[in-house]
This record gives sequence, C-alpha cells and structure tokens, in this order.
Amino acid sequence: MTSEREPGLSRRQYLQAAGVGVVSLAGIGTAQAAGGDEIWRFETGHWVFSSPTVVDGTVFVGSIDYNVYAVDAADGTELWRRNLPSNTSGAPTVVDRTVFVGSGGFDNNVYALDAADGTELWRFENGGNLTSSPTVVDGTVFVGSDDNNLYALDAGAGTEQWRFQTGDKVSSSATVVDGTVFIGSHDNNLYALDAGDGTEQWTFQTGSGVSSSPTVVDGTVFVGSGDGNVYALDAGDGTELWCFETGDYVNSSPTVVNGTVFIGSHDTTVYALDAADGTELWRFETGNAVNSSPTVVDGTVFVGSGDNNLYAVDAGDGTEQWTFQTGSGLASSPTVVDGTVFVGSMDQNLYAVDAGVSGSSEGSRVMLGTLGHHGDWRYADQTIDRQTTAEPTTTEPPTTAPTTPEPPTTEPTTTGSVTTTDSSDSGLQETLGETSANDGSSGLPGFGIAPGIVGVGIGLGLKQYLEDDGEE
Repeated sequence: MTSEREPGLSRRQYLQAAGVGVVSLAGIGTAQAAGGDEIWRFETGHWVFSSPTVVDGTVFVGSIDYNVYAVDAADGTELWRRNLPSNTSGAPTVVDRTVFVGSGGFDNNVYALDAADGTELWRFENGGNLTSSPTVVDGTVFVGSDDNNLYALDAGAGTEQWRFQTGDKVSSSATVVDGTVFIGSHDNNLYALDAGDGTEQWTFQTGSGVSSSPTVVDGTVFVGSGDGNVYALDAGDGTELWCFETGDYVNSSPTVVNGTVFIGSHDTTVYALDAADGTELWRFETGNAVNSSPTVVDGTVFVGSGDNNLYAVDAGDGTEQWTFQTGSGLASSPTVVDGTVFVGSMDQNLYAVDAGVSGSSEGSRVMLGTLGHHGDWRYADQTIDRQTTAEPTTTEPPTTAPTTPEPPTTEPTTTGSVTTTDSSDSGLQETLGETSANDGSSGLPGFGIAPGIVGVGIGLGLKQYLEDDGEE
C-alpha cells in the first residue's frame, strides 16, 4: 500500500509542508493514514536500541538515556518512566502486570517493575552488562549477561535458581520450548539446557560468536552466527540440518512463519529461506546493515535497517510495499499490534507507524516471547507470585548524556558449567571478568550492545558504529 502524498515525505514532513503545526515532544497527535505513514512519535533522551513490547494497550521500551518508558499505544502519551542507574538496550518482557528488564554499564541488574506505574518490585545483581532480553516461562526469568552466564531467576522474588557459565558474554536472548532453554554465546556456541536445573543437553559450535537469539519451530532451532551463516539444528540433539551462508555476520534473530525463515544480515540484506532445507526463496537489499529482527503480519515482513528506514516487504516474493524513514539507523526490532508498527530508532524516538495491514505479529520470535512480544503470545497466561524484595526507589532522569566505560579486554573463561543455588541466594556469588569478542558479532542492539559503543557521540552514524564494532 502506498501513500497519496509525495513519496519520501514522512507524515511529519508532509504536515509541516502543508503548514500544519507538529509538536516534537513526547506523545504528539494521532491521525491514521495509509500504510507507512507516521501515527505518532515519542521522544526519549538518547538512542532506542530496545525492541518495544506491547501489552494491554501500552508500549514498554528502554532507551540509552537510562529510562524504561510506558507509553500509550493509541496516542504516544507517556504513562510513566522509570529511571535506572544505567543503560537499557534489551527488550522489556511483560508478564502478569510485571515488567522484566535488564540494565548494564554502571549498574548490572535485572529489574522487575510494576507495569501500572513502574514501581520497583525487586532487582537482581549480576557481574556484567545486561543486554540480553529477559525471557519468562513458567515463572522463571532467563537472561544472559556479559559476565558469561545465563541466569534463571524466580519471577516472583528475583532469587537465583541456577546459572550456567559459558566461555564468553551472553547477549543472545533465550528461547524456551518444551522444557529446554536455547541460548547463544560469544564463545561461538549455541547451548541447549534443561530449563529446570540448567543441565547441558547439547552444544553446537559455529565459527564465531552467537548474539542472534534462536527461534524454534516444529523441532528445529534456527539461529544466526557471527560467522555469516544461518543454521538449522535438530532441537533434540543439536545435529545440523542445513546451513545458509550470507555475506557478513548475522546478529538479527530469525522468525519463522508458514515454513519460511526471515532473517537479516550485516551484508545489508533481508533473506527468506525455506525452513525445510535452507533454500533461498528471495532476498531484499537495503542500504545498510540489517541487525533488526524481522516480524511478520498478514503476509508482510517488517524490518529496520541501518540506512534509517523501516521496510514493509511482501513475504511471498520480497517486493517492497512501503518505506518509512527515521532520522537515524534502526537496530530495534519492530512489533506490530492491531495494524500499527512500533519500532525504536537511533534518532532517539519510538515510532508508531501505520502497518497497512490489520493484524498483529505472528512470527515465532514474537510468539515465543524471545525478543519483544504483544499480549497474545504463547506464555501470556502465566501468573507471577509477586514478592517485593527491594524497597522502591525514585530517581530523577539524568541531566547529561549517558556514558559507559570502555569494553574490557580480558580473555574468555572456560565453557559449559552450571551452578545451582538455593532460593535464598538472590545475589552474585562470584563476579566474573567481562569479555570482549573479536568476531564481528559482539554487542549489537537488541541482542546486546558493547559497553563502549554507548558512550560514542550521538552524531556517529549506525553504519560507522557497526563497522567499527566489527573491526575491534
């Protein structure tokens, strides 16, 4: 679907050209238009790498300005903000009136917040930057950390149930299916762990770090790697079923709909692959790296690119339906709810854009709650027995642009160990050295952002930022 206005103009630009006033503050006006037109934008204080989560008419999203925001999905009005001591780049997960989100840099905590007003319910301190998005299944929060561990926490109280140590940082977000946790690590491995106690079931080694978040459909695990490949593995034993080579590293997380895998690559391309054998069905070229994860609605694929654009592409043949341009690169992964696309941008805004279709995201990534979701997902009916274990605190938003320490340079530790703790141990027993991968897959938004990148000036384009990250 195309707009009747002049191509290339956003709704905001069109209104300005027509002499209609537009307020560039949080929660501006609303006017539904054709597919690809802006409905509203919400301005934060810094880059928005976080992928939005939409539940019960509220959009939850984090920003590098240290805040987690709750925004009215209909008109962009701010409902509340929660200021944290550090950056939030992972997607919040919302279950049973509770928002779970991680922060990292100066403050390495997993937080549980009340979805109604942002009040802190509990926090869990770990030893590293948190950019993995929490996944919540059966009352347990699974989240990776730059201290090399995957943590399993009680969702009600924030107490640690177990941890699994890998050989490098974990910025991938966990996917949980049939009692198994699937998670990638920058030690080049994809792990399958028992969700109950963290026991390793199998490990699959790729040629580089895995920051892509896996998805699972019909007994097959799909995941990208820093080695430039997309892998399909048997979920039962990790056997490789097929491998598809792209032109550069793959940090985008795949989603699967109707037998097709949709995934982006740093080679600037979105790919559609046959889920059965990895055959390329089509490819769509953008103008820069695609680290955003695609979402699919009513036969349309929505994905962001480092070329500043949000794209809507026909899922059947890859033809472009429309393009929406923001003021900077997009690494946030879009979510669609009731015909509206929600996505963040490095221009510091959260956008609501008319999708041109009427449905909501239906791909496996969203439905499994791996990286952003909406109210109708597989584990949406969980009940959390909330127990406040930390005194709520109120802090003012920072008055200066956030900065983050330089990435550490220590070597990775050994792989594959699990530590189980009793429910009274809600803190970290041992602080591990943070690590820095040199595989070109480290630290990309939505799937992890390297600590040193956040402190770079806002004027640095996404293309340069991604290239610099890949050359470290």
